[in-house]
Amino acid sequence: MSTIAVTAATGHLGALVVGGLTGRGHQVVAIVRDPAKADRVAALAPADVEVRIADYEDRAALDAALVGVDRLVFISGSEAGQRVPQHTNVVEAARQAGVQQLVYTSAPHADDTTLVLAPEHRVTEQLIRASGVPFTVLRNNWYTENYVAQVGPAAESGVLLGSAGEGRVASATRQDYADAAVAVVTTDGHENQVYELAGDVAWTMPDLAAAISTITGRPVGYRDVSQQEHVATLVAAGLDEGTAGFVAALDHNIAEGTLADASGDLARLIGRPTTPLVDGLRAALAG
Repeated sequence: MSTIAVTAATGHLGALVVGGLTGRGHQVVAIVRDPAKADRVAALAPADVEVRIADYEDRAALDAALVGVDRLVFISGSEAGQRVPQHTNVVEAARQAGVQQLVYTSAPHADDTTLVLAPEHRVTEQLIRASGVPFTVLRNNWYTENYVAQVGPAAESGVLLGSAGEGRVASATRQDYADAAVAVVTTDGHENQVYELAGDVAWTMPDLAAAISTITGRPVGYRDVSQQEHVATLVAAGLDEGTAGFVAALDHNIAEGTLADASGDLARLIGRPTTPLVDGLRAALAG
């Protein structure tokens, strides 16, 4: 029996990974940073889940949280600009604890992409390799759930607006990615491997508009605009300049093809097809 820890265990992805690990004969350590959430997890967790508290910025807490851990699912931090120092703490704590496998959730093609989110993941991968800890890198493509917030406004206005051009997105659901993390941390043969995880189908923005139409029963079309007009429209809708620029930059990345690689690695790891776009969106809306 291995002791498997999961960081960010109360987050959307982390909670699914913890759920997938329970009942498999391993001791599961759910690492959370908020004591209030830790109490709720402890109340709901089965007997094979132990809750430990550690923030990515607290190296001493991380050292304590990883004592006795054999394998670690390290879910990347969500604070842009802070990931490198935070991730350094986790990697060093894993090395200090003698972790035998570090599974890290990275970005697609992190080593050679223009994706605006990739640089901090690229540095983290370098830190992991330099640490000497055996690793598995899961380069997760886009989450289908990222588009849930656009369903309602698009259905109401009849327009899905963006600046992604003819770019494609090989998204999958958080459950798909969680199942992959569970697979690689509970089976052998993944040491020092990098997997490009993505959905089986790379879809376009018109495909997303059609999926929204199918789900809501309202006609929705995609309107492609320039990056500048996209930013202006988002600001007019209430976003601040920085957030609007970031969203438009992601669409520009999509237009460049940075999220289009439907590699097949994800389906192979989880042993089933990935969740189709319509099904993933519908489930997320229902949840």
